[in-house]
Amino acid sequence: MLDIKFVRANPDIVKENIKKKFQDEKLPLVDEVIELDKELREAKTRVEYLRSQRNTISKQIGMLMGQGKKDEAEEAKKQVSEMADEMAALDVKEQELTEKVKKIMMVIPNIIDDSVPVGKDDSENVENERFGEPVVPDYEIPYHVDIMESFDGIDLDAARKTSGNGFYYLKGDIARLHSAILSYARDFMIDRGFTYYVPPFMIRAAVVNGVMSFAEMENMMYKIEGEDLYLIGTSEHSMIGKFIDTMLDESELPQTLTSYSPCFRKEVGAHGIEERGVYRIHQFEKQEMIVVCKPEESMDWYNKLWKNTVDFFRSLDIPVRTLECCSGDLADLKVKSCDVEAWSPRQQKYFEVGSCSNLGDAQARRLGIRVKNKEKGNYLPHTLNNTVVAPPRMLIAFLENNLNADGSVSIPEPLRMYMGGKEKIEVKK
Repeated sequence: MLDIKFVRANPDIVKENIKKKFQDEKLPLVDEVIELDKELREAKTRVEYLRSQRNTISKQIGMLMGQGKKDEAEEAKKQVSEMADEMAALDVKEQELTEKVKKIMMVIPNIIDDSVPVGKDDSENVENERFGEPVVPDYEIPYHVDIMESFDGIDLDAARKTSGNGFYYLKGDIARLHSAILSYARDFMIDRGFTYYVPPFMIRAAVVNGVMSFAEMENMMYKIEGEDLYLIGTSEHSMIGKFIDTMLDESELPQTLTSYSPCFRKEVGAHGIEERGVYRIHQFEKQEMIVVCKPEESMDWYNKLWKNTVDFFRSLDIPVRTLECCSGDLADLKVKSCDVEAWSPRQQKYFEVGSCSNLGDAQARRLGIRVKNKEKGNYLPHTLNNTVVAPPRMLIAFLENNLNADGSVSIPEPLRMYMGGKEKIEVKK
């Protein structure tokens, strides 16, 4: 969410930014919110004037009564009463205008970074860099479910009976591999100086509104019926939310956190959920990284975060690339974002396994997160987040890139300590 002062002072910049995001239907909102803000400020100024006048006249009433000027005192009382009535009406108007301004400001997109390529949708995202050599072996790479079934490691039929499409049972070595990847991701981030968290898996509406746009919430979040609680779609929501209405001391920055959680998503608009497969699902687990930092440091942290994910995947022998998200593919709160995509030997293309985002001060403004600085004055920090790893989707890339000709899967050295020393997973059926 932008600062209304910025919108007021820079309407053309805000409108141009809206055009870059191909959201022209929002252009009239800029002039509308500026006019509503003007009315709001005028109402506040009028209230302050009336309050000052009322206080002055109220002091005169006693003096007039003491001087025996009863008629003048009664007239003064009448003025005070009229002022009180007008102030009450203005208070109501203030509340209404404040809500209208907030509602519009919540949907005006954040100002994107100058480096973001302009494009309508994800088809116009731009490849940045590749890491590792994509390999297509001279033997067939089966569909990922078939690989898992060869190890007796997945049961989708039972999951459909208990929960429907978009759910799964992992078992045996595949379930163990799933947990091993998350354990390795946890320790990988701890070794890079991040503090490990297991956050709440449900959050209140005030936090949801603070961390994401309404459109994202509608498409992603599951609401707990009869409760002011939502199931999280990513632990970023809980982790940024933990700072709600907080005044941080500047010496506490940067906050570098890594968190584990299950994640729950509706996946609305995802063209349905596969009956066979764990690429797009309603439930998964994830290791996330979150940073709260000084504004001038946020782009440096942005680059550190996506590099962490690249390093993690390369340590497991998985080729990856980074893809710069274009303007039309950025969620409204984001300043800049890139996807990390893993190589699929079976499909002979890359697919998304993580996303790194810089949200500027948008989340901090919505959640009331501030930083104390005696010399420069208090300010809003910047917030960033990035996926370390999100199995079971990541298992697709892992299994395909580490599959051997005999059907076994090699276990890279970093994972072996979490797999009981195993160097391979052998075919069972």
